[in-house]
Amino acid sequence: MAEQISAYKSKPQEQAEKTGKLTGSLQTDMAYLNGILDADANFDIIYRVIEVGGKEACMYLVDGFCKDDMAQKLLQYFMDMKPEDMPNDMHGLSKRFTPYVEVDIEAQCDTLVHSLLSGMFFLLVDGYDKALVLDTRTYPARGVEEPEKDKVLRGSKDGFVETVVSNTALIRRRIRSADLHMEMMSAGNSSHTDIVLCYMKGRVDNDFLQEIKRKIQDIQVDALSMNQESLAECLYQRKWYNPFPKFKYTERPDAAAAQVLEGNIVILVDNSPSAMILPTTIFDVVEEADDYYFPPVTGTYLRMTRFLISLLTYLLTPTFLLLVSNSKWIPESFAFIMLKEEPNIPVIWQFLILELAIDGLKLAAINTPNMLSTPLSVMAALVLGEFSVKSGWFSSEVMLYMAFVAIANYTQANYELGYALKFLRILDLLLTQWFGLWGYLAGILIAVLAIGCNKTVSHHSYIYPLIPFDWKNLKNRLIRRRLPGAFKGQKK
Repeated sequence: MAEQISAYKSKPQEQAEKTGKLTGSLQTDMAYLNGILDADANFDIIYRVIEVGGKEACMYLVDGFCKDDMAQKLLQYFMDMKPEDMPNDMHGLSKRFTPYVEVDIEAQCDTLVHSLLSGMFFLLVDGYDKALVLDTRTYPARGVEEPEKDKVLRGSKDGFVETVVSNTALIRRRIRSADLHMEMMSAGNSSHTDIVLCYMKGRVDNDFLQEIKRKIQDIQVDALSMNQESLAECLYQRKWYNPFPKFKYTERPDAAAAQVLEGNIVILVDNSPSAMILPTTIFDVVEEADDYYFPPVTGTYLRMTRFLISLLTYLLTPTFLLLVSNSKWIPESFAFIMLKEEPNIPVIWQFLILELAIDGLKLAAINTPNMLSTPLSVMAALVLGEFSVKSGWFSSEVMLYMAFVAIANYTQANYELGYALKFLRILDLLLTQWFGLWGYLAGILIAVLAIGCNKTVSHHSYIYPLIPFDWKNLKNRLIRRRLPGAFKGQKK
């Protein structure tokens, strides 16, 4: 007899495990969900049994994700409900008796678990085979201060944060159009990381949009542990050895909104304070917000200066090494660039050591506490500057050119582009040392091919509108022109 009773009691539990849906029996559903969540072992998963309208009920929430004051008010409201006010189904409770905006109904247990771990609050009521889900979540987040990396002299001073809902609101604030779509997706078998696709309907390339959606849906990884970098490596897996960036990242909502209006796709990943822009060409990478916050003449000057300095950071040291090895090619008027003293260490080794030392200084600056950064910077400048030249390790000319390269790298904000130029510069240095003029020219050819043979995520040319040639678009890329528009009644 006892075995028959035990078998009878296990049927709802077996039904829940088989179908993955709520059964309507509160005790059975609680036992099934508590087994999945291990709620008694996890201190931050809170469940509380209450009485709602004369029926036994249970609320679930994650401590730290739920707004305490809102959860308290909802809890008080539900507990004050009278039996005669209780509707017959969860739809009636949702529509007529729940004083909240973001309300949903769900019967699938795995969806409820995902919603709970995302920070939502849900309520089970005995006799109801659906749960009431309320989006009362709030995440710990910092303020929307201006990002350290993407500062501008003019323009807005807000920036993206690690909460994806706040980031979408910053873009919505700038584009008040019904054509702006923000689609939520997720990736990661364990992390279930939220991914938001932002685009303008009617302006975006629909074929490319569907391709990106399909790729995100097909991602099979345990977690996006590196946020956007993990997503980028999943979206673009070919030609990984090409160092030039395939994506553009920005922490500025105004820059992201401008890219959306141009028909590009902006991808926001939860827990990441930056937006991923695609497709991206080399001209997109070198653009900055300051180009547009100044008048056209000033914006054009800043843009051309950035192009020229980026070119100099690549060519300066290999050209100097070539001329040092072939001093007869140097005109008399430029004889001052020659080494004043015979170097103790070959020039090529000086350049390679300093390339490594500059990266070492960057890493040290990142890990140095703020209170020690100033004195250590002074010490590093003295030791690596004056003393390294006097000791005979480095020539003063080599130190000068490498100092220019190190500082000039910061004229453009894209970190990946800086390292792409660095890797190709080192390759050109080695080829110039080994093969002279032909090696120097081969290094330049490799750099041109690395840019020209690269493809965007949308499989188009990386150097469009240069190839294929489009003079109108190329002119807009090189020259900052006035924004199109006119007053009412004025001919455009």
